[in-house]
Amino acid sequence: MKEAPLLAASGLTIAAGLVVDRFGGAWGQPLVNLWAWGMCLALMHGEVALRPRLVACLAIATVGEVVLSLVWGLYDYRLGNLPLFVPPGHVLLYWLGLRLADRLPGRWLAATPWLALAGVTALALGGLDRFGPLLLLIFLACLRWGPAPRLYATMFLLSLAMELWGTWLGNWRWRSELPALGWPVCNPPLAAGAFYCVLDLLSELVCRRRQTV
Repeated sequence: MKEAPLLAASGLTIAAGLVVDRFGGAWGQPLVNLWAWGMCLALMHGEVALRPRLVACLAIATVGEVVLSLVWGLYDYRLGNLPLFVPPGHVLLYWLGLRLADRLPGRWLAATPWLALAGVTALALGGLDRFGPLLLLIFLACLRWGPAPRLYATMFLLSLAMELWGTWLGNWRWRSELPALGWPVCNPPLAAGAFYCVLDLLSELVCRRRQTV
């Protein structure tokens, strides 16, 4: 399958899949689960060179979701579960980021941290999101010291779009207060993309470590 249709299919899987999950009734989530896993496995089959990174992303994303949602309770999915389409959905988003990072205009990526800084600062000063500055620092650290700053900026934008779409539809909701600390949190936090940057960074580091062993 050519890359352009595959890019469109991956993006549509994420965007439309959330709609089907939210409004598809009892069969909505199972159908999205099957389709997302099918797309994920197809990517892994076709992307031989990227397969180790995609597998690492899948494993790390699964652990991260369990810790952040089920253990820490930072956000809740609408059925109180961890939908099975979520881990492969992270792989699809990661693959989109890998393929789009060198295609997006450089000025967009250069402006991203400054716009994020302005937005996060405004929300924090307004008392709406005190968790955002910490996430922003993580994002900026990835940009400064990580090996793929264009990828992190791209993922920040892609994940923000997905977070806004998913929370608007009601597929998941971030807690209004940070568990254990009580800080106010937006739904979603503007800098939620920091989690995805860390996911990408860890996936890449795992693969590099395997190559040196």
